[in-house]
Amino acid sequence: MVVHDELTYRTLGACIEVHRQLGPGLLEAAYEECLACELSERDLRFERKPLLGLVYKGRRVERAYQPDFVIESSLIVELKSVRRLLSVHRAQLRTYLKLSGADVGLLVNFDVPALVEQGICRVTLASK
Repeated sequence: MVVHDELTYRTLGACIEVHRQLGPGLLEAAYEECLACELSERDLRFERKPLLGLVYKGRRVERAYQPDFVIESSLIVELKSVRRLLSVHRAQLRTYLKLSGADVGLLVNFDVPALVEQGICRVTLASK
């Protein structure tokens, strides 16, 4: 989808700029703060740490999960600052996609020397 491709591209540009400015080695919270600034500068609408609900056995459960960012109401971005991404990180993002109905998510690990080559994982419900 063109809209997602452009939105993903713009969001990744913001992540790359944050990594270019800060490099690896900080806590996730620092990258989150700086990414919020960068997204704002790029005029992207986003929610930070929104508390999202789900339906469990027919009952609405508020505050069930909390992605790091939801951008333009359709792209979920989950940030990490870890030595390497694990399958559980991808599973977490896939679950967020499933629960939210979003089509695509980005898993971004800032604790790598080269963000583009090592720190970005695009996740869809179809990806493994």
